[in-house]
Amino acid sequence: MRRPTLLFLEEVRPITPVFLDTEVDMSGVRTHRAGAHEQGRHYSTTAYVLYVAARVLARHPEANAAVRGRIRPRVARYASVNGKITLDKTVGGRRVVRSAVLTEVHRADLDAVQAEVDRFRAGDPATMPEFAPARTLERLPWPLGQLAFRAGVRPLNRRHRTVGTFAVTSLGHRPVDGFHSVGGTTITLGLGRIADRPVVRDGAVAVAPVMRLSLTFDHRVIDGAEAADVLAEIKDGIEGFAATGRPGAADAGPSRQSVAAPQGGAS
Repeated sequence: MRRPTLLFLEEVRPITPVFLDTEVDMSGVRTHRAGAHEQGRHYSTTAYVLYVAARVLARHPEANAAVRGRIRPRVARYASVNGKITLDKTVGGRRVVRSAVLTEVHRADLDAVQAEVDRFRAGDPATMPEFAPARTLERLPWPLGQLAFRAGVRPLNRRHRTVGTFAVTSLGHRPVDGFHSVGGTTITLGLGRIADRPVVRDGAVAVAPVMRLSLTFDHRVIDGAEAADVLAEIKDGIEGFAATGRPGAADAGPSRQSVAAPQGGAS
């Protein structure tokens, strides 16, 4: 059941990861979430981060990219911003990681992003059609599985659909403050728990809900300055959620082309 994970780990070995992290004041998100709850809507932390990060990466095409090759490396930059999420699933009585790609996230509003996250979280990996590739990898002999996995994720012209252009993985449901994951994409975001912590506002100490946000970037594709800009803009975007009302709707509605990725990272 963990064969897709092993194939994924083998495939991401060439990545040259560098790790950054920051703390995000989640006060605006907490207030926005409370207001939404009163109206019968639910938004997860993962949905907020997907929503904000996709818009940031749309402004940073250098980071919304992938690389292939060592002797003659080629870089592909994508017009579509596709977010991969990791999912904690049970398959055949065994707890495993599965992943799914949400396409055109930069064009989806927050409700559409949450709907796709909920759909994949509730879906059965044994029957959901988007998880058919993972089921195939479970059955194939190891050599054939390697070939099938590589065929699905290596071509640059399809990698943004099978792997995504950025990844979001969360362990915030457990007492984990921070961690770094390699999601197989140029940018991988790791979400820790939200906990009340002391912060300084206007020279005075206050208490605020704070989340540790990590960013792993592939140094083959971008440098630290670009990655730091991406992280800073994601932090600002999350902290900038209005205390009332909803975030501005995007240009288009929910994408219907979301797919399950061949594998993920941490759940």
